[in-house]
Amino acid sequence: MNPWEAAAGLLGGVGLFLLGMGLMTDGLKLAAGPALERILARSTNSRLRGLAFGALMTALVQSSSAITVAAIGFVNAGLLTLGQALWVLFGANVGTTMTGWLVALVGMQFRIDALALPLIGIGMTLRLTGAGQRRGALGTALAGFGVLFLGIDLLQDAFAGTAAGFTLPQLPGAAGIVAMVLAGILMTVLMQASAASLVLAFSAAQSGMLSLEAAAAVVIGANVGTTVTAILAAIGATSNARRAAGAHVLFNVITGGVALLILPWLLAAIVGLRAALGDDTAPAATLALFHTVFNLLGVALMWPLADALTRFLERRFRTAEEDEARPRFIDATVAAVPVLALDAVVREVCRIGEIAGRMMQDALARPTGARPFIERDRAIVDRLNRAVVDFVTHIQRAEMSADTASRLPRVLRVARYYETAAELASEATAALESPLPPAAADFLARAAQLLQAPDAAPDAFEAAYQTLKAGLLEAGARGELAPAEMDAQLRAASALRRGVNQMLKAAHMLAAGLHRPEEHPEGDTEPPLQPGKTG
Repeated sequence: MNPWEAAAGLLGGVGLFLLGMGLMTDGLKLAAGPALERILARSTNSRLRGLAFGALMTALVQSSSAITVAAIGFVNAGLLTLGQALWVLFGANVGTTMTGWLVALVGMQFRIDALALPLIGIGMTLRLTGAGQRRGALGTALAGFGVLFLGIDLLQDAFAGTAAGFTLPQLPGAAGIVAMVLAGILMTVLMQASAASLVLAFSAAQSGMLSLEAAAAVVIGANVGTTVTAILAAIGATSNARRAAGAHVLFNVITGGVALLILPWLLAAIVGLRAALGDDTAPAATLALFHTVFNLLGVALMWPLADALTRFLERRFRTAEEDEARPRFIDATVAAVPVLALDAVVREVCRIGEIAGRMMQDALARPTGARPFIERDRAIVDRLNRAVVDFVTHIQRAEMSADTASRLPRVLRVARYYETAAELASEATAALESPLPPAAADFLARAAQLLQAPDAAPDAFEAAYQTLKAGLLEAGARGELAPAEMDAQLRAASALRRGVNQMLKAAHMLAAGLHRPEEHPEGDTEPPLQPGKTG
């Protein structure tokens, strides 16, 4: 085979392999549908289950990126913690080794066209007759499976045709191994698929063009090269996405580094084990086993380090919002002294009040333009409230004086007022698509004044609200406002009114002092209003 034919076979084989891999991945993801997300949510409540899920689903859909994206999505939605997601990501790395076994045990051992061509035919029949259905998606996957093996067949032919009396140039010693690692990284980056790099290394080793050790170095490089995709995907992404990408990078770099350090001994052990078991010494199968072993070794290394890694990542890639959402006064150092702990809780609740007040001011000043800022602040309030409740639950387990115990419910009540005010600010901005009418100016001005000075004529504020409400109802009755717009403006005005009242209740309770043990302070005779109620 002349060099041009070999180059054409090489390019065509890689192209068919990547095309088949893409078809198979897309088809299996479509066939799995929403079941993938449901299973992910239920299958990650322990390290082993998360690891097994990541490995199994990646082996099934032949795409670690699909599992990684799903895991990151659940972290962002709050359904998975970063610690849970780490084990799914580590499992996905183990699952990618199934591609190597697929190539070694099927692609290198059987007459490929006898398997690939029927798969393509059956798959395309299912795809054409089941368009838009799960059957069609499975057909796409089967056709992709067949195309993938045709690519492997072309690669084997290309390498076999040039292998006689020829080996790829390799530097001697450690420099040669490092060069092969870099080659594996480069191929994976260029082709955006570690599987393609693996099949090239397996084919070259099987044909004798690469030594077993050099091919193993390429496999290590392919493993490390997959991190580039994660890094590129994390640019401009959320903090959780960057943390997950960081975990992926650290796992692959650490695992690859350890595998490189023990490469000669690890390969010798694998070859010796296969010989002791009476297996053949085909390079492709040895490399597939090597790929699996060093990824499992990486999981074993990460097992005792996972908690520390999670804490390390959570301190990185922080946004301004996340920094503001971190408690500033409550921590384990003050929890041991209930009196100090209670003072810290009061300070933290006052911080929540500042953010809730900022939300109400934004909602009053620009009710149709403040929504992004209000939603950001609402997430901060929610996180701080959860932290306060968890901290109070913790200190309630310790012995405390009767005075301290009587103040805790009142502190939580103030926190609840602020949380409800934040919810109502969000509700008001979500209801409006157009600004409130000019007639709302007096109501908005008096509301803003009350937030600054809680005793500044609350009766006048209530009268302004009733006037606005009557005016909106009258405009709707005369046809000056469409019913939907009238309803939206009424709901927004009601939410703003109730939000201001929640802020006032908190301010009055704080002004009265939190040392009084009564259930309700003077002027507060009703429970906190819920976001769904109207006034």
